[in-house]
Parts: sequence; C-alpha cells; structure tokens
Amino acid sequence: MRTKQTRRVVARSGARANARVLDRVAARFAVAATLAVGVSVAAAATPAVAQVTSGSDPEHELIFSWDRWLDSDELNERMEIMAEQWPEFLTLETIGQSWGGRDLKMMTINNPATGDELDKAAMFIESNVHGNEIQGGEVVIYTIWYLMENYDRIPEIRRLVDERVFYLIPSVNPDGRDWFMDETGSGGRTGHVPVDSDGDGLFDEDGPNDLNGNGVIEQIRKYVPGQGDFIIDPDNANGLRPVGPNERGDYILLGSEGLDDDGDGRVNEDPPGGYDPNRNYASDWQPNYVQGGSMNYPFELPEARAIEDFMVTKPNIAGSQSFHNTGGMILRGPGAAWYGDYPQADVRVYNELGENGERILPWYNYYVVWQGLYAVHGGQLDWANDGHGAVGFSNELWNGGQYYQSPLLREQQQDEDSPIGGGRGSYFFDDYVTFGRNYVEWAPFDHPVYGEVEMGGFRKLQGRVNPRFMSMELFHRNMAFTLYQADEMPLMQMGEAEVERVSGNTFRVRVPIRNDRLMPTILVRARQYNTVRPDILTLEGAEVLMAGWVDEHNFDGTVDRIDQAELDRILVRSGAPGRTTRWIEYLVQGSGSVTIEYSSQKGGTVSTTVNLN
Repeated sequence: MRTKQTRRVVARSGARANARVLDRVAARFAVAATLAVGVSVAAAATPAVAQVTSGSDPEHELIFSWDRWLDSDELNERMEIMAEQWPEFLTLETIGQSWGGRDLKMMTINNPATGDELDKAAMFIESNVHGNEIQGGEVVIYTIWYLMENYDRIPEIRRLVDERVFYLIPSVNPDGRDWFMDETGSGGRTGHVPVDSDGDGLFDEDGPNDLNGNGVIEQIRKYVPGQGDFIIDPDNANGLRPVGPNERGDYILLGSEGLDDDGDGRVNEDPPGGYDPNRNYASDWQPNYVQGGSMNYPFELPEARAIEDFMVTKPNIAGSQSFHNTGGMILRGPGAAWYGDYPQADVRVYNELGENGERILPWYNYYVVWQGLYAVHGGQLDWANDGHGAVGFSNELWNGGQYYQSPLLREQQQDEDSPIGGGRGSYFFDDYVTFGRNYVEWAPFDHPVYGEVEMGGFRKLQGRVNPRFMSMELFHRNMAFTLYQADEMPLMQMGEAEVERVSGNTFRVRVPIRNDRLMPTILVRARQYNTVRPDILTLEGAEVLMAGWVDEHNFDGTVDRIDQAELDRILVRSGAPGRTTRWIEYLVQGSGSVTIEYSSQKGGTVSTTVNLN
C-alpha cells in the first residue's frame, strides 16, 4: 500500500523521469488494490458509495495538482497514469500525429460490463484546437480523473459511466500548445504546418523576435515629447491613454517586439504556421480568400484528418464538445448566417441544453456562433452536427468579468475615477492579486531599428487564460456541462410487452419503445443530409403478418400500418424523438419466444423477448 505522503509525491505529473518511474510502480499497486474490490462493486445491484473515514472526503486514488498548466507531454503523462490506474474503464490510444510529430492521444471511457462501446451513445470532447487556448486541456484531464475517482462514490457518476461512452482528446494541437507554453507564446494559436503568409515564396521566415531575451514578446513604445498619440495614464503609470482634444502626446506605439527578418519592410508578418486549425473541416468550408486560414481543402491538416478518421469509426457519437477561449460563451452552430439556422426541432434541443448551460456556467452566455462571436466557415462545430449528426457545442472558456465578480465591483469598473475603472482593472488585479506576475514593467532598450525605446506589457497568460487559482471552478463547471449533455443523449428502452391471442397461433403483440432523454436518435438535419443510418426495428421467432405504430395506446385507436413487403425488419428513418414513447403493434403467427430489437446508432440497442402463449 502507498502511504499518503508517497501518493502525494508520485501523482504530481509535473515531475519528470524519476517521479514518472515512481508513479508507474505506485500506480500498479493501486490498480491491483482497485481490481481486488472492483469485481464485487461492478456486480453489486446497488452502487456502493465510499464511506468518509477521515477529513471531508475519502482519499483519492490519484492526487494531481491543478494549479499549473501542462505541456503536451505532461497531459499525455497524466493520461498514461490514469489508464494504468483504472484499466477496466480506460483505454488510451494514439489516433494520429501532429505536423510536428507529436502524438494525438485519445482516451476512451467505457464500462465493458454494461455493454459494448458502439452499443452506447458516446460523448466526444476535444480541446486546444488553437494552441494558445490551453485551459480546455486541463478540463479534459479533470473530466477523466473526476469520473474515475467518483465512480464508487457518487451514484450519478456511476450511472453515467455505465450508460455512456466518452472519447476525450486534451490537445488537438500539441504543436501550438507547446509553442505557446515553452516559447514566447506569440503565434501559438495556429498549428505548425509551414505557410507562406506574406506571399514572398518563403515559409515562416519572419516571426516575432525576443530581442531582450526575457522570454516575452513585449510591446514597444518610443518617447517623442509633444509629437505622439499617447500620454501616460495619470492614474496608472504602466498604462497609456490616447490624447484628447487639444492635447499633445509624448509616446507612439511601434507594435510588438521583432525585426524585419526577410527585408521586405514589414515586421512579424510571416510567423510559424499562420492558419486557423478550426477552419479546415468540411461543413461550409470556404477557400482562403473567403475564410482566412482555411488551407487549400478540407481535412488537409493532419490533426483535422486524424479526428475525422476517428469519428468515422464511431457512429455512436451523439454529442460533441470543443473547448476554446475566451469570452465566456456557450456556442452552437451554424457558423455563418447565410447557411441558415438548424431545423426548429433541432433548435429546441440546442436551446434547452444551452439555456441550462448558462445556469451551470455563471458568466457564460449561450449564442449562435455568427451572432455572438463572428462568422466561421469550415469549423469543427458545424461538422459535428452536419457531418456526424452529433449535437455540438463550443465553449469559450473564461470571462474577464470574473476578475471582479461582485455587483459593487462591476459598478466600480464603470466609474472612470475608480482604481479599477477606465480599463485599469487588469493592472489593479495584477498588482494586488497576482503580485505583478503577469506584467513586465516598461524598461529602456536600444532597438537596432528604432533606437532608444521602451519595452514592456502583459505576459502571454494575461487576459485569455484565467489566473491559476481560479482554475478549479472553471474545470468543474465546464465538465459538469459536458456531463449534462452526455446524460441528455438518446437512451433507448423497451417496456413490458402486451401479448393477446387472436386465434390459434396468431397473436397481437404490442411493445413500448422509449427514448427517455432530450436528444433524438436522429437529428432532423442528419436525416436531411443522410449522415446517420435509420434506426432498425426487427422481430425474430415468428412470422409477421402485419405491423404498425399505435396512434393512441390508452384507447382503442387506429394503427398506422407500415406498408412494406417484409415486416420483420423495419427502417425507422425519422428515428426516436426525445422524451417520447411509441408503441409498435405486430400481428404474428407462431409459438414460443419472440425477440424484438430496436437498434439506433446514437441511442444504443435494446431488445425484449416475449412468449406467445
């Protein structure tokens, strides 16, 4: 058994070689202990909940720290540790490589004791499509960890893991993530496929330069007394404000730190990459002159291609969540206005999920992409819906309003005379809450082109990325939204059948078929685009003479007969609507047992057996 002290040391995934070895050894002991009790737990009729023996909660199996950001190797390391800790539920695989040769790691969460993976509705969760939008990677890792740690503690978590499948990718763009994490951060949004951004026949030859070697791409200002456009903000020595009427400025701004590396008279115009990884999907894809950063054709990027190749093999994916930043938004498609809205039946599903998402995620607003953000052509969000028939959301993580959350402080931000008003809130927060960690003071520098200047400004994590101490709420609430979505994916069930002898060996059989959740098994848009196969209703064990849907089960109503030659296999092209029970009636001839099965790609496969007697 590991001691508490050992667990706390070895489960810190920021450690490198020596700690990693200790982790693996310790995890194997933990796996053995878990497996020793796991069989009896899985077999129990009532979910077992761990008892509190000391402190506020039972001790965790793996104790990770959540107060730092992880690079792609560290994300993968944590997934490897968890896969070893909980092998009965977790499967870790590589679905492809980035342009830079980094593995795209994907974790599957499935309880095989409750059914095959493809027979359950699946939730696809990805993050870090843009390299500098890092928080989602930790949300994904936290989600895996939370589901596993609480499987034996929280009955609702156990039910979700037993009923659903989760596919999780913490970093879709590990090249961009590591560039943002380990380098200066400038240009981290893109991937690293070389692009000739300035059209000079060269690729990625003029990116930012860290001239003073402090690891930050700073802003440059030059002191030009009485000839500038800006003056020092009298309420904030680090800030500049534009000159007003009848004022003379003392400073001009010269952009970000860099040089004209290719001698074309421009600075920083051809950085690494230079495209948008979230514009390379096939739904409403547009060429680069319409949608900047889209590349030459859909799925040209190796990361987008790897994800598409994976999703094609998983037709059970019914929900999709992509994590981005920033702004505090819960986004749904369509990405562009001209594309038109989704069919109203689908919109009603999205609206209920999105509006409840606003309740789960304070400071987040539910929008259609083009209305709340900007037009996006060729985005993953639209492709999840249009190409795979999955209900898709994209969360823009972190809202800067959360720096000052009380109504009183929100009012003060609107007051020009307040220390946090007039755009000074970020400086105040950095001074008094993060103790100057996120700001580089302006300092003199002898620039090779501009001469004597000053350089300074906010570091790369300021603004788009939440302060580390505010991470846990962001992780947990966004995870909670995805688990809510997963719980509302279609869930097919069959009720108790009714059997009535008509005469001899001819019987009337009625069976209720239910979808207990909000999402239908087939979205209207998916039916229009033929992206999801029809649900299939089969009967085996007797000859079917007639079949039809019962108009009103509680009364002697009519039966809407199904007009086709072979009635033992019926295609249900409209799928099963959400929160609906439909009764199928068969007139069959035979004896013994009859099996009726309903199979849907998004809602699973259910069946019942009845005896004709």
